[in-house]
Amino acid sequence: MARSARRARRERPVQGAPTARDFKGDVSPDWCAGCGDVGVLNALQGAYAKLGRGNHDHLTVSGIGCSSNLPGYVKTYGMHTLHGRALAVATGAKFANHELNVVVTGGDGDGYGIGGNHFIHTMRKNIDLLYIVMNNETYGLTVGQASPTTIVGEQTKSTPFGNLETPLNPVAMAIVAGATYVARAYSSDGPKLAELMYNGMQHKGFAFIDVISPCVTWKGGARVIFDYWKERVQYLEGHDTSDRAAAIEQAVKTGHETQLGLFYHDTSRQSLDEMEPVLKNGPIAHQPLSITQEQGDAIVQRMM
Repeated sequence: MARSARRARRERPVQGAPTARDFKGDVSPDWCAGCGDVGVLNALQGAYAKLGRGNHDHLTVSGIGCSSNLPGYVKTYGMHTLHGRALAVATGAKFANHELNVVVTGGDGDGYGIGGNHFIHTMRKNIDLLYIVMNNETYGLTVGQASPTTIVGEQTKSTPFGNLETPLNPVAMAIVAGATYVARAYSSDGPKLAELMYNGMQHKGFAFIDVISPCVTWKGGARVIFDYWKERVQYLEGHDTSDRAAAIEQAVKTGHETQLGLFYHDTSRQSLDEMEPVLKNGPIAHQPLSITQEQGDAIVQRMM
């Protein structure tokens, strides 16, 4: 066989629907053995595959933290950005090319602490993103300080006498702030997590999933932390996801059980990119520039 023919056969794109393996990154995760984030990664690769679009149709964005290393472990466009700024960067990317499926991944410290303000206003604006937060109730990368979701009384590196601050309720906050798809999941239940991710990607508007993703290093070891959550998680039953008041009522429940599943789903609101007149002619990235090539080159040179 001629060399050119062999090369053409090698470069021919794979036919058929994508699989989770097609979204496996070239780099393997360096998370601690047993980390809940591995389950999130596997579920996300499966959700990308189920959506049926090519690798180049997705962008995975993150901030800083253990979980925020995730874009390096999936084969999509990716951006590992600044601490707490992932949603701001993802918003810019979405408006530059709103045909991209944009997914943001991060942790509770990154998203609810440093990035709390971006979290609120991205939901308020109903930006068409899927935001997946791996909530382990600690700043794991910086050796176990208390985070915005750490429970009262817990001893951590930054609260040796017990945490005094009331933890944030991200699910209730998301519903009130304007997110139009709000769910909670558990990283050990891969099929249900992947289903929530897939549906969140298809939702037109801000989709948010708070994922209980146990930290096996700073939360007492794998057996202790996973046994703790196994006893507490249960799925919502008989819940009307279109009823905002009912969703808030479920989200603010406290006690031994932690509810999982889809709390709220609003299809009546348009996402911001659907309402933005500038985007009616297609993605900005595909529109001709309103400046000359020379002017564009000069701007680039000044910024180098």
